[in-house]
Amino acid sequence: MQPHDFWQELHPPQSFSAEQECGDFYVAELPDGRQLQLPIRVLADGEHALASLIVNQASFAVQEALAEALAARIADYDIDVVAGLPTLGLTLASAVARALGHARYVPLGTSRKFWYRDELSVSLSSITTPNQEKRLYIDPRMLPLLKGKRVALIDDVISSGASIVSGLALVASCGIEPVVIGAAMLQSERWRERVDAGGKQWSERIVGVFSTPILERSENGAWRRPG
Repeated sequence: MQPHDFWQELHPPQSFSAEQECGDFYVAELPDGRQLQLPIRVLADGEHALASLIVNQASFAVQEALAEALAARIADYDIDVVAGLPTLGLTLASAVARALGHARYVPLGTSRKFWYRDELSVSLSSITTPNQEKRLYIDPRMLPLLKGKRVALIDDVISSGASIVSGLALVASCGIEPVVIGAAMLQSERWRERVDAGGKQWSERIVGVFSTPILERSENGAWRRPG
């Protein structure tokens, strides 16, 4: 596949084998069995890799399917408002809010407008941009939409847990506690320790459309799921 071909099509159930080893792509399955081809990104050690999802490069059909699947997963939480994490989480959060029948959503941001307040911000890091120092802000005008409401905090992918921890810290500083945290992809399990490090079991509130493991290089050079 060409790099721009990924994330463009959902395939019928069982279109691809879900065997232990992967070749040029990883096969993720949505709750209804449809399959999505994800590119494999090799990690620095050369012996491990991750399946990748960049939701704003996906076709609208794939974006819609992921949003509808996530909305279905969080519907029972009786959400009043969806809040989205930048950057890619905003694409998904907006679509999830629409799928839930909401008229709007609340975007968090990394661009400081002149009316923002420093106390309504936290530092932000991401596994995909580890060397970029950013701050995560909430528009003070949006606070009335969140306070006292049942909030869903949405990101595109939860991997190391760094971004979601920053989002939780920001909304907590505003007296807001999300009832559920959602993502299209839960990338491995390594995020669990970080999100629970503060003493609250946030991992119990996290749901995803699908999960992907850390892949290991096999003797023949292919990638395999652990275990």
